[in-house]
Amino acid sequence: MARVLINIPRQIRAGETFAIRTLIQHGMESGYRPDGAGGVLARDIITSFTASFEGEEVFGLELSPAVAANPFITFSMRVQGSGTLRLRWRGDGGFDQSEVRQIIVT
Repeated sequence: MARVLINIPRQIRAGETFAIRTLIQHGMESGYRPDGAGGVLARDIITSFTASFEGEEVFGLELSPAVAANPFITFSMRVQGSGTLRLRWRGDGGFDQSEVRQIIVT
């Protein structure tokens, strides 16, 4: 499992727009860099990220080899009530990591 940092505001009001920031530690090997033996290092990138709130996708993106290692992703959302946020990263070689956070609306 990769190390993930997630920043969600502590206090969220119903209907208020707020930002969610994520950082995942991942080497993001492009597949173009030569190795020491004259070959090319295998591609190993995160290819997609999705965020779902109460089972409905609220944000998603596709990533390419041009994205830096340890991708930092930030997006905004608005909710009317408390619920479960699921963040999911998928990538080459079967990489699949999910994190779940509770969003509490005051």
